[in-house]
Amino acid sequence: MPKTSARLLALLSLLQARRDWPGALLAERLDVSPRTVRRDVDRLRELGYPIAAVKGPDGGYRLGAGADLPPLLFDDEQAVALAVALRIAATTGAGIEEAAVRALNTVRQVMPARLRHRVDTLQVTAVAQPGARPDSRVDSGVLMTLGDAVHARQVLRFDYTPAFPPGTVAPGTAGPPPRRVEPHHLVARGGRWYLVAWDLDREDWRTFRVDRITPRTPTGPRFTPRELPGGEVSRFVAARFRGADGSGEWPCRGQVILDLPAAEVSPYARDGVVEEIGPERCRLTLGAWSWAGLAANFGLFDAGIEVVGPPELKAAFARLGRRYTAAATAPPTETPAPHDGPAAP
Repeated sequence: MPKTSARLLALLSLLQARRDWPGALLAERLDVSPRTVRRDVDRLRELGYPIAAVKGPDGGYRLGAGADLPPLLFDDEQAVALAVALRIAATTGAGIEEAAVRALNTVRQVMPARLRHRVDTLQVTAVAQPGARPDSRVDSGVLMTLGDAVHARQVLRFDYTPAFPPGTVAPGTAGPPPRRVEPHHLVARGGRWYLVAWDLDREDWRTFRVDRITPRTPTGPRFTPRELPGGEVSRFVAARFRGADGSGEWPCRGQVILDLPAAEVSPYARDGVVEEIGPERCRLTLGAWSWAGLAANFGLFDAGIEVVGPPELKAAFARLGRRYTAAATAPPTETPAPHDGPAAP
């Protein structure tokens, strides 16, 4: 019996590794007869695994998806990877935190003792990125609806809540019309989810925050996918977040010389360019949304700075210098004493 059980696990592992398996090849890999393979396939079917027979000259088998979830088989590396992925699910903003905890407990219970010990000793603390605010959590049902529309290539209609609502809509006044888009990609970035889509009314590409989307049903007709500017969704999204029109460049870009070794600057330069010009000096090129923001980013390195250019960056340093000097020399203001309520008459 142990030999049969081990063979069933080996057979299941092979069926999960590729889509179709000729029966003769399975028999060869397991070092058994084709008749034994047929018997083992029947045993796996009795356990709930939907294994279909593939017709053809050689015949074969295919592991499909069934109505129920049968026992799963993971090797050691897959089990540990799954446990780690479930533990960091809280940082995705997908609204699946509780489900991830339940799934982790389920997987842990069926793990062998040696694997359970490895997973328990791997303590992972998931820290959400600064952009992952509580108000950016998305409903998993909305996420699935958008994913279905992306997969089916169907026009999507939805109501979209702006970041800064213009005001209360007067009674009897219709709100803004629903957006009509061709959904192309779902993207997770900085703890938030975004939908990259072609806006049919504005005839341009748009990036929508998923937590502000309320889908309408039914979905529209199917569409032919368009070519995304830049070809890659990661490059397109990066360019949009930089405020560019597709070039992938920041609106403001400047260069300074820092009195720090290049090796100390490089780990914190993000997408900047660091060039070594001496043992204790380096040239740093960065980009930002504004010149004041760019000057402030250079100042974070807390070192001597020589501005290379452009003139707008040097002017921004001058403005910040005046503001900081005024803040440092201004007399302290008195803070009003707190009180519990209005003074007694």
